[in-house]
Amino acid sequence: MAHLKATEEAAAKARGELDAASVTARSSDRSVRVVVGAKGEMTSLEFLDGRYRTMAASQLSASVLEAANAARAEMARRVVDTLEPLTRMSVRGIVPADRAGVDWDSIFGTLISETSVDQGSTAASRFRDEIHEDDDEPATPPGGRGGADKRQGSV
Repeated sequence: MAHLKATEEAAAKARGELDAASVTARSSDRSVRVVVGAKGEMTSLEFLDGRYRTMAASQLSASVLEAANAARAEMARRVVDTLEPLTRMSVRGIVPADRAGVDWDSIFGTLISETSVDQGSTAASRFRDEIHEDDDEPATPPGGRGGADKRQGSV
């Protein structure tokens, strides 16, 4: 019962944090500012400094989309960070893993990865980098010839 209570308290805390959450982002040309809520919904759109008056429609729409996507991506990262303690509870055995496991990619798609801003190296990113850097061929065993038989002229 204590585990269930801890889960309920963590969920209530996460919901409270997310209910009040919002993210603001600007386009790179500084012509548009967008605010999104916890569900990624746009709650405010501002055209800054009258720049929109001289922009082509396609340029303005690109600026709006850029700012909106940046804000949505940041909010998605916040949601993941806020809900992470609940998913860790499954790792510790508090909640069955098949009920608390979260596939963030299926929820957010590529939103987080495609628009992510470099936030430094994390343990997960370092591990992922190590996996991608592995050679396709197995390592040479100790005392092995290290690929000498692949050289031209070897028999």
